[in-house]
Amino acid sequence: MRSASSLDHALAVLAAEPGAWMPFAGGTDLMVLMEAGRLPKRRLLSLWNIDDLRGIESTDSLVRIGALATYSDLLADTTLQREFPLVCAAARETGAIAIQNQGTVGGNIANGSPAADLPPALLVYDAALHIASVRGRRVVPYGEFHTGYKIMDLAADELIVAVTMPRGRDGWSQTYRKVGTRRAQAISKVCFAAAMHVVGREVNDIRIALGSVAPTVIRCTKTEETLRGKALDAASIEDARARLGREIQPIDDVRSNAGYRRRVSCNLLGNFLSLAILDRSG
Repeated sequence: MRSASSLDHALAVLAAEPGAWMPFAGGTDLMVLMEAGRLPKRRLLSLWNIDDLRGIESTDSLVRIGALATYSDLLADTTLQREFPLVCAAARETGAIAIQNQGTVGGNIANGSPAADLPPALLVYDAALHIASVRGRRVVPYGEFHTGYKIMDLAADELIVAVTMPRGRDGWSQTYRKVGTRRAQAISKVCFAAAMHVVGREVNDIRIALGSVAPTVIRCTKTEETLRGKALDAASIEDARARLGREIQPIDDVRSNAGYRRRVSCNLLGNFLSLAILDRSG
């Protein structure tokens, strides 16, 4: 194992031998792989001591989260608590306190699990990933980053350095729900995040994202289109539930089955939309 002293150092190591090194930070996913005997036979490059990858900063237009920000860092940030509650809800659902203190945002994304707790919230908030290598820097919309199961738009010599999210969702209804075998420290069977802006009874804009129902975490754009510009009523809610059931691609596995995941996903959407009606009428 080798420890990088700076971002430039880490990028130089990765560039010198692309694919030879496995970068990691908190190591929470690494320990799972090691315990299961599935740790890739690559050299390990620790990023934990790179201060440039830490911190959460806010400007007038966006919030920037360093790739080494931990779940505990997310929970402690007042801007995230106030304006991005789904991110904090996801952080709160992730593991025990020890995991929250050690696990990082960048590591959670780069692990590429469709069952991860944080990604649906990031999709709802139109997050973007800032990626660096010795060849330069680029920005990738998070919705385009995961291209298949454990496949992502990240070269062997690149690192995620930060996540940014645009501000400005005052007055939006928002919800985050994780369904697992236990109430805590469980891998999700379904993970649901949504945010919606309603004017009168009409859906002005909406974001819906789910985890554990497809090869990657997904933004359900077709279901969103079913609702956008429509009045919220029993008929539009039922149309959206039916569209969501066709849009997601759940599978049977050791934690659940496709039928259960589809039914729960549709119920979570229906509950979110129905509660929004009650909130408007109340």
